[in-house]
Amino acid sequence: MQPRTRRQKEVLDFITRYVSRNGHEPSYQLIARQLGVTAKSGIARHIEALESQGLISRRRENGSFGLRLHSQNIVSDSVCKIEFFDSPAIDGPAESRMSSELVIPVFMLGSLSPDEVFAFKAIDDSMVDKQISEADIVLLERRSYARSGDVVVAETSDKKMALGQFFHIGIEIEIRPGNSEYETAIFPADNVTILGLMRGMLCPIPAIDN
Repeated sequence: MQPRTRRQKEVLDFITRYVSRNGHEPSYQLIARQLGVTAKSGIARHIEALESQGLISRRRENGSFGLRLHSQNIVSDSVCKIEFFDSPAIDGPAESRMSSELVIPVFMLGSLSPDEVFAFKAIDDSMVDKQISEADIVLLERRSYARSGDVVVAETSDKKMALGQFFHIGIEIEIRPGNSEYETAIFPADNVTILGLMRGMLCPIPAIDN
């Protein structure tokens, strides 16, 4: 099951990443600070909604509430589910953008957890010089930063997701294609948000010509 609202998903994603990196759940105050929310009561409402969906549960420990995450992304010892942005889902605003799930072999995650990885389907050949063709599925580590030259998926100022090479030049960010037939997109640095760093790729089996 996926969270029903964008804010619920943000809360669940942060809890999942925090647990993966720290080995324990964050406090309501820490979640609120991370998401820029001033009142812990707002976080409590999202937590209650996630609990009603069976995604997390609350427990009382030493007189205070703690959280327990119900990971549903590990399907078996060999495969897992990750979030997948297919081509029809990338053109709308972030508030309405939908994603689905993709099942991949666990070994492709390396040391990452399923919640730290998402998949993005290339919609054209703008990255063909980087061996990424149309319909290839790029696997990305969720990251908010990158080094110049890294292949990333970013959210741009027009609220669309873009795949390209990241370059930070002065006060601007360039998202460069890997194909000379496409133009480089240039934005003020504060108008681009890095969503993920490329870690792998899945390619469809090519059609066989008779």
